[in-house]
Formats: sequence, structure tokens, C-alpha cells
Amino acid sequence: MSRNKAKLDEEAQAIDLTPMLDVVFIMLIFFIVTATFIKETGKEVLRPDATTGEDKPNASILIAVGKDNEIWIDKKEIDPRGVAKVIERMRADNPNGSVSIQADAEADLKYVLEVANAAREAGVNDVSVSTEKK
Repeated sequence: MSRNKAKLDEEAQAIDLTPMLDVVFIMLIFFIVTATFIKETGKEVLRPDATTGEDKPNASILIAVGKDNEIWIDKKEIDPRGVAKVIERMRADNPNGSVSIQADAEADLKYVLEVANAAREAGVNDVSVSTEKK
């Protein structure tokens, strides 16, 4: 009888971790589903300084124009003639999205204007150029 009583006392004192693990897994799933991921263009650029400007935090299509006048979208280098098609494809996911052009300070303005015109050609009305605050 004492052996059974000792066994019952031991089981009564043990901590059941199953509910805690369930809560941890549910929290993990919640954070994974609700996380906002940072979008990157795939090219590091040194943006020009600006004294005026306004924040536009919800740009959904980021386009980089490097100092070598390369155009990068979604970590892929894009031919200047195909920019409009890529933007149209990306707008299918988010029709109300805006375009933000991250141009290097040493990039030719011609390529920045080509990207802006391609965005307008693809039906985007909200096109902006990203700068550093001075």
C-alpha cells in the first residue's frame, strides 16, 4: 500500500508541461502569420539628400536604380524595357499599391525617369522617389 501511495504522491507533484507547450506553439503560429516582412530591392543604393519631402510608409513595389544604372526589382536585375511588365505583374497582387523608386545619387536621371514612366504606363498613379532626410 505504501508503494502505491508514494507513486500517487509523485504523480500529483509532477508538473504537466503540455498546456504550456500548446500556448507557446499557438503564439509562434500567431506571430508568423501576422508578421510584416521587410521588402528589399536587392541592390544597395546611396540615396540623395533632400531638405523637403514626406513619408510614404506603404509603398508596395520597390524599385532600385544603382549607380551603374542597373534596375533591380524584387532582388532581380530587370532590363529597362521589361520594367512595365514586371510592375503590371506585381500590381496584380496589390492593385492599390504604390511605387517607390530608390535611386542612387550617382544614377543617371534618364533611367529614373524611364522607371517612373514605366510605372505610369503600368497604371500606377502614385510614384515617388526615395531620399535621405537632411
